[in-house]
Amino acid sequence: MKETQRLWNNNETILQCFIMMFIWKAVFAQIHYSIPEEMQKGSFVGNIAKDLGMDGKHLSEHGLRIVSRIGTSQYFTLNVISGHLQISERIDREEICGRAEDCMLNFQVIIESKLEIYGVEVEIVDINDNAPQFPSGKQKLKISESSMLGSQFPLPEAQDPDLGINSIQSYHLTGSSHFSLDVQTRETGAMHVKLVLEKSLDREQQPVHDLILTATDGGNPVRSGTTQIQVIVLDANDNAPTFIQPVYKVNVEENIPKGSTVATIRATDVDEGINGEIKYSFKKITEKDSKIFFLNSTTGIITLVGNLDYEESSLYDFEVNAEDGGGLSDWSQVVIVVMDLNDNAPELAINFLINTIPENSPVGTVIALLNVQDRDSGVNGEVTCSIPSKLPFQLKKSVDHFYSLVTYDNLDRERVTNYNVIITAADNGTPSLSMSAHISLQILDRNDNAPVFAEPSYVSYFLENNPRGASIFSLTANDPDWEENSRITYSIVEGHKKSILSSYLSINSETGIIYALNSFDYEEFHEISFLVQAQDGGSPSLRSNVSVTLFILDQNDNAPEILYPSVPTDGSTGVELAPHLSEPGYLVTKVVAVDADSGQNGWLSYQLLKATEPGLFSIGLHTGEIRTARFFLDKDALKQSLVVLVKDNGQPPLSASVTVTVVLADSIPESLSDISSISAPADPQSDLTFYLVVAVAFVSCLFFTFLLVLLALRLRKWRNSQLCDSGSVNFTGVPVSQFVGIDGVRAFLRSYCHEVSLTSGSRKSQILFPIGSCTNTLAPQQARDQPDPLLITGDSAIIVEEAAISQVGM
Repeated sequence: MKETQRLWNNNETILQCFIMMFIWKAVFAQIHYSIPEEMQKGSFVGNIAKDLGMDGKHLSEHGLRIVSRIGTSQYFTLNVISGHLQISERIDREEICGRAEDCMLNFQVIIESKLEIYGVEVEIVDINDNAPQFPSGKQKLKISESSMLGSQFPLPEAQDPDLGINSIQSYHLTGSSHFSLDVQTRETGAMHVKLVLEKSLDREQQPVHDLILTATDGGNPVRSGTTQIQVIVLDANDNAPTFIQPVYKVNVEENIPKGSTVATIRATDVDEGINGEIKYSFKKITEKDSKIFFLNSTTGIITLVGNLDYEESSLYDFEVNAEDGGGLSDWSQVVIVVMDLNDNAPELAINFLINTIPENSPVGTVIALLNVQDRDSGVNGEVTCSIPSKLPFQLKKSVDHFYSLVTYDNLDRERVTNYNVIITAADNGTPSLSMSAHISLQILDRNDNAPVFAEPSYVSYFLENNPRGASIFSLTANDPDWEENSRITYSIVEGHKKSILSSYLSINSETGIIYALNSFDYEEFHEISFLVQAQDGGSPSLRSNVSVTLFILDQNDNAPEILYPSVPTDGSTGVELAPHLSEPGYLVTKVVAVDADSGQNGWLSYQLLKATEPGLFSIGLHTGEIRTARFFLDKDALKQSLVVLVKDNGQPPLSASVTVTVVLADSIPESLSDISSISAPADPQSDLTFYLVVAVAFVSCLFFTFLLVLLALRLRKWRNSQLCDSGSVNFTGVPVSQFVGIDGVRAFLRSYCHEVSLTSGSRKSQILFPIGSCTNTLAPQQARDQPDPLLITGDSAIIVEEAAISQVGM
């Protein structure tokens, strides 16, 4: 009945383990699941998407994924379609957690869409998957026949890596009535089995007893293991070895080299001879520990033959046995505590990273998620993460060992275009170990800077009468933004002077060069003021304006204009009166002139260019006042003609002249009578005009006469050509240009010569025109280009002869 009740309890425990698979709870952003070990791959652990409150239909859009500890096996996988957490590898609780009561597998899940991290804890529940096991081979036990009833002898104990009810619960002995079992359970839960002598032994009757020891666990189903024990009866050995210490506990550092002495055990036996010779051996030790430690059977020195690593195991606990030559033995416990050293640098992994970020990103923008771990423990495992100072970033610690790199200050691409962030993870051990990770972050440009001109305003000067299309000014603006955001186009803001600017100025939208569409006239306007706008190519675009003032500089392009005396429209000449008795310095009149130019181009000076009586009058250099220079004499003509020249001060200077007629008379009637008495031939200008008219008429007549002669020669030439064609007459040595085309008129004139040499004789008489005696207007070079002689033979000589005689007659 008791056995049935125990099996029912075991079944109930296993049922509870499976029920806990579907129970989870979130404590401080952590999800807990509980599953039994040795589940098949793909087994359901929990609906993590549902537990996180996520919509399973759009699970792939959230970027849900698992982040496990660095260097550990990945026992779980996430089904991104259903959101179920499943087993990806065989889970052996004994392999992962050993003898630990609580076996937890921890990992984290990241929701990338929200940049949230949740811790997941999966408890591995032990099942009865291991049967008790004894050391391999037949176990031999030597007992003296003189052993007293009730004597106890230690037996080899079974090992069961399972825990609790699934571990060893009982031992059972069969094969002989001379012995029984004494099972002792210590406070730690460890069971020690001893063989108890129930009947006296007689070596002569039975020297060997074969026993079977069975170890049974409490799992469901129940598992057991057996071993054969051969009891060899010995002669009397009444003293068993005794260990000096029941427990040997030593502390060793994890980095001690192989071959180092870990501990020395020692037992004593008061017997002599073979019964006092002690041999040491491991009594209860795992196969893994037996590969790390070696026990010298004679000296009892335990040496290190493997590697100690605190991160793999911090404690080793096993038992040793001391047996004398008579078969008596004693056992002791050895506890080796491994001391942690700072021999592991922190491990830094980047789980999420962006390499580009806009410069207008808000403070607190997440750039990277980091996972920092250290396999050491205590102070050696405490890790601190840091980044260089004076960077606009900071590290924030989140769940477990996760950090997030975020911005804490505004970014400006125009100051810094990219950052190389070095993240250093350092532990608190001595000496401290560290690891670094480099993050390269590029700052993306945003159109946050308007174009800026080099000057707050611009002033430029250029001369009037500029050619059309000339470049008269250039300006540039700078934009510290990048690419399209810094591409500047220029335009003129016309405003109320739109018609003037559009017809006179144009600006290159790319270079900022201002061109003049028309020629400027200083006398029309002196300056032009307008705004130039610089606009970048961003979206939205930014712009700025600058004031530009262009001053037109005057050129001497206007001659002086004489206002007085004005030129009469009826052909008469204005007359000024000067009394006969005028004293020197008498103001006769004043020449008034203006100049549309400005500055020195408009400074006028006056001078007397021509006078009937030189020295009779003088003119003010800058005033234009005509005054008498001396007293009038009787021989002085009554009518004085003065030619006044008005000249400006430009380069080159421009001038104008006017003729002033001064009559020496005291009154107007007297002046009229004096003027009428003056004869017309006295005016030399009238004679000059007459000669000019005669010369023009003569030249015109000469030209028309020449045209008539030329026409006659052309007709004669045509007639002779008809005759030559019929009589096979050949013209040789005559340039074609002398007789072909309208240009032949000019060529014939240029080829005419004054000196004519006639040679009489036969029908083939010759006429020779030497080039050196030509009277045409050809330049010397053109004359050299003509043929040396012009030779005309045959009847054609008559034509040239007549033409030459006609020209000489002219």
